[in-house]
Amino acid sequence: MENTAPETFRMTDEQAGCLALYNEEDRRMMRLAEAAKSRGADRVEELVRFARAGGYRRLGIAHCVAVAKAAGNLALRLQEEFEVLRVDCKLCRIPAEALIDGGRGTACNPVGQARVLAGASTELNIAMGLCLGHDLLFAKHSAAPVTTLVVKDRVHGHNPIAALG
Repeated sequence: MENTAPETFRMTDEQAGCLALYNEEDRRMMRLAEAAKSRGADRVEELVRFARAGGYRRLGIAHCVAVAKAAGNLALRLQEEFEVLRVDCKLCRIPAEALIDGGRGTACNPVGQARVLAGASTELNIAMGLCLGHDLLFAKHSAAPVTTLVVKDRVHGHNPIAALG
């Protein structure tokens, strides 16, 4: 059975059901993603285009201490056009053993990173090199939308697709 969507598109019921999953904010995000695409643009340039198209002015960077230099370079690039707040994963210097049994050293604090950026009223947050699981907690607790620029991969230089051949 066929369904007619707005405009002149003809869709199946399954397609119409999938389309119905998107609210207006989701559609806005999809339009921004489309506006950010540019042949020959790298991911950082797409990020800038996305933030610009979305009217975002305050950007947050939540990063691992292992990528602090790259996070600083990103902040410098973004500060040309946006207000930027950076927060590293060792925020508050919580002893790991206080957070998890058998923990050693200083714990990462992704929930704290999200709270600091929310307190600064960031409008778009960027995750850089957060550990697996910590990235999930950061996104869960972030008040602003989160995009991931760098994922942690200790073997492949933060390029996990290399493990897939």
